[in-house]
Amino acid sequence: MTERVQEGDSGPSTASDGPAPRLSPEILSELGLLLDEVLGLLGVARAAEAAHASVIASVHPRHRDSAANLVQYVALRGRDIRDLQMRLASFGLSSMGRIEARVEANLEAVSIALALLCGRRDVPIQRRPDLTAGPRRLDANAASLLGPQPGHRVSRIMVTFPSEAATDAGLVARMMDAGMDVARINCAHDGPRAWAAMAANVRTAAGGGDCRISMDLAGPKLRTGPVAPGPEVLKVRPKRSATGVVVEPSRLALVPAAQGGVDVPEGLPRLPIDDADWLASLRTGGSVSLIDASGARRRLSVVHGRDGWVEAMTHKTVYFATGLRLRSHGHRSARIGTIPALPGAHLVRAGEQVVLTRSMEPGPVVPGGPHRIGCSLPQAFDDVRPGDRVWLDDGKIGGVVRTVTAEAMTVDVLTAGVNGVRLRAEKGINFPDSELSVRALTTDDLAALDHVVRHADMVNASFVRTAGDVIALLDAVRARGRQDLGIVLKIETVEAFENLPQILLAAMQTPDLGVMIARGDLAVEAGFERLAEVQEQILWICEAAHVPVIWATQVLDTMARTGLPSRAEVTDAAMADRAECVMLNKGPFIVEAIGFLAGILTRMQAHMSKKRTLLRRLRSWSLDAED
Repeated sequence: MTERVQEGDSGPSTASDGPAPRLSPEILSELGLLLDEVLGLLGVARAAEAAHASVIASVHPRHRDSAANLVQYVALRGRDIRDLQMRLASFGLSSMGRIEARVEANLEAVSIALALLCGRRDVPIQRRPDLTAGPRRLDANAASLLGPQPGHRVSRIMVTFPSEAATDAGLVARMMDAGMDVARINCAHDGPRAWAAMAANVRTAAGGGDCRISMDLAGPKLRTGPVAPGPEVLKVRPKRSATGVVVEPSRLALVPAAQGGVDVPEGLPRLPIDDADWLASLRTGGSVSLIDASGARRRLSVVHGRDGWVEAMTHKTVYFATGLRLRSHGHRSARIGTIPALPGAHLVRAGEQVVLTRSMEPGPVVPGGPHRIGCSLPQAFDDVRPGDRVWLDDGKIGGVVRTVTAEAMTVDVLTAGVNGVRLRAEKGINFPDSELSVRALTTDDLAALDHVVRHADMVNASFVRTAGDVIALLDAVRARGRQDLGIVLKIETVEAFENLPQILLAAMQTPDLGVMIARGDLAVEAGFERLAEVQEQILWICEAAHVPVIWATQVLDTMARTGLPSRAEVTDAAMADRAECVMLNKGPFIVEAIGFLAGILTRMQAHMSKKRTLLRRLRSWSLDAED
């Protein structure tokens, strides 16, 4: 039953209560003005919900309350209420700084408090607003998509599988023991047989547990084309101290060029020799001389012969090249066989030009440019306009399009590091200002989806930019009979960020959905200086929609690659605790990185939940006198 606030009624009292405080007319007037403003916002939120009633009704029944809250939040955030927040806080009232998960309930709660303070009788009081319903719904959605919350931490850990996960079941088990909750299989690599083996290893290692499997669709490839190969050169150099003294000579394996099956220890460079008899004539303690590719005289010491190959060492840096002559004791000689060519690269500097071509034929490397290199997306030559910005190789090279034809576009390079950047094949291209007429789902993606529906619990969709992209994905999944497949939308472009409310409402047609903040491409698209702001806003709007978020790209990347984290990425990993899941990339120390991240997340959950600081008891300080 609806009650009304009675003027002068201070609510229930006890025998110990003193007289109610008397508020001055000025304070009562200010409280009344605040109440009117909050009621106005409540009206804005409810009007937005009514205006979008048909869209809200179209989502899955499980998400209708979430869709209504999302619509209300977007309407509210379309207004600047900072002054109102400060004035509310000055009276010790909620500033609505944590309104995301439950917009209407928060506005109602503030309205009730203001009405009671100023004795207004025209404000109906409903039953107590439930401020916990939104967070509870978000937790339930996260558990449904990502698996149950680990008992010792809130955020799950997703791990990108290396190729070895298909053949090394022990590696998968160690990753799971360290804290992996979701296994990520990237369909841009390996193949269907490997994907199936990885999924089987996950199911076996999980036993009766619940480790979810996520599979990534690659999306349209927007990358640089091949580059003419570099010289056929192998460089070896010894390890030196800080003063230049050799502390460890370089070692290499001399192997017969005609035999590919020689068993050489991993990490030892292989130098092919065209004369197997000459190679067999080398003796321990002997030497081999040559003039290397740089024109320097060099000598190799023969350490000893192996089974079909010879180990040698040198205390000098040596540049070996295909066809160079080697001489041994007695002036016998042999030649170096074919050495694999170094990957080609254009050294690009600011002030030069890069020409992106429709042709994917490798162009020559021209010092100073113009640097001609293919662009893997033909539609770019139809959609990009002069003046549009271009970023290459994860933002290392930046420029502006000068001209565009059907076959090529010329880019004036504005930034390329201090000493230039080596632009190689298969590097990313971003056009943040251009609307590319390309579908998010490619033919390869649809073929991969046939395997995803067999093995995965969720699919990660790349290059989603509009609600139409989401509908196309949902239709493709339904056509394959997987109504229960979770959908994760990778937000990696400015266009996707700007369309996120519509994208989420479209995705709410399916029971399980999530958002991945693909911070690598997003940083390039939005600008590195805006990344922190953009990722915060994505967290907020997803919380308003009660949609779980996966915090991705370069989390503890240095640790996964080297075994030691940088200080900056430890802080980044700690901030990731506000997401429902954190993604790690592959690396030789990935098991250690998983355990390290699990420890960080466990510690942080006692201090922070989304935007709310949790005031748990701290034992760090005390004002008591020391004994």
